[in-house]
Amino acid sequence: MIQTVLLFNHRYYKSNKNVHKMKKIGNFRNKSFTFIVLIFLLINTIFIIYSCTKEAEIFNTNYQYNPTPYDLNSPPYFPTNLNIPEDNPLTEEGVELGRYLFYDGRLRGYSGTNPDSLMSCGTCHLQEYGFKCGLNHPKFPEGQTYGITGLKTPHFIMPLINLVYNNEGYLWNGSLSPRNPNPDMQSLESFVSVVIEDPYEMGGSIEKAVQVISSIDFYPPMFEAAFGTPEVNIDRIEKAVAQFVRALVSFDSKFDRYLRGEEQLTDSELRGYILFTTEEGADCFHCHGGAGTPLFTTNLFYNNAKDSVFTDPADRFGFTRVLADKGAYRAPSLRNIEFTAPYMHDGRFKNLDEVINFYSEELVVSPYVHSLMHKIDDGGAMLTPKEKTDLKNFLLTLSDHNFINNPKFSKPEELP
Repeated sequence: MIQTVLLFNHRYYKSNKNVHKMKKIGNFRNKSFTFIVLIFLLINTIFIIYSCTKEAEIFNTNYQYNPTPYDLNSPPYFPTNLNIPEDNPLTEEGVELGRYLFYDGRLRGYSGTNPDSLMSCGTCHLQEYGFKCGLNHPKFPEGQTYGITGLKTPHFIMPLINLVYNNEGYLWNGSLSPRNPNPDMQSLESFVSVVIEDPYEMGGSIEKAVQVISSIDFYPPMFEAAFGTPEVNIDRIEKAVAQFVRALVSFDSKFDRYLRGEEQLTDSELRGYILFTTEEGADCFHCHGGAGTPLFTTNLFYNNAKDSVFTDPADRFGFTRVLADKGAYRAPSLRNIEFTAPYMHDGRFKNLDEVINFYSEELVVSPYVHSLMHKIDDGGAMLTPKEKTDLKNFLLTLSDHNFINNPKFSKPEELP
């Protein structure tokens, strides 16, 4: 009996021991399984997060948008109040896109190849003439421009030089200004659309312009680099062209090197400079400045005694309706004056000698002559032949040959 009980207890102990052992194995397996599941979930979570991040990179086109600020490298003696809107800062990518658009004859919305149907900003504004038309333009003899429709522009065009430093309005009468109630005539940006549609200019269509530019392979990536996404729209076209135009700065003439102490003027050039900056001399500085106004324009508007009868509806009076502005026009910059003939709003003077002769002895009296025309009672400054030569020699020191040859401002080779 005792033996039976002992045997039973032995078997029970062994059985219980096995069960305990099996439980330990089971617990280990459960823990292992749980560990594996946790590892799997962790890896899966990491994968999902990584995938979502990559998906965000793919679909968020602003992810890598990092444009490069454009440095004008203005000299220390130039104005610091720049005409750059807060919503359109200059960037390397924006200026480069603007260069392409400035020169692309398809900007008017034309997708063909007929050269007579292509027209761009660069059609009329030639770099070699300081971004003016010039007297020897192959399409516009004598510098009189006309639009794609054949309509002549109301005025001879102005050169595109140092516009970023001008806060007094653009065009000969200053009507392209924030003070203009017409929203299409308030900024360089808005004027791009005006030029595209105006029959005196490109005579095109905004809708077609956007369609055509969008269809050209290299433009969407350029728009993405400049603005963060490849979308092409008229707002971005306006901004890019305006950026390029603002980047057209000129300050490396012989006179600039003289101001920087890098080069000397000749005796004749110095005498011309004195004539330019004194009332006893040629009295040019009131409207065109000098070392103290290194843009060589005040960017203001004057009746400079060219006429006695005033019928132009687009003079300064046509914009301001102020009677004193009859016959008044912007004083253009004299920088690069060597390249920018013909001169005046109507292109009446074909060379610098004619301009100097006019201010010397051909002024015309009228009730609207500006008060700063101090020589009006004498008919002009009455310069001697030697003084005229000296004055001209000084004006030629304002030529910036680097500006008119800078490849950063030139037409891209791949454009039609």
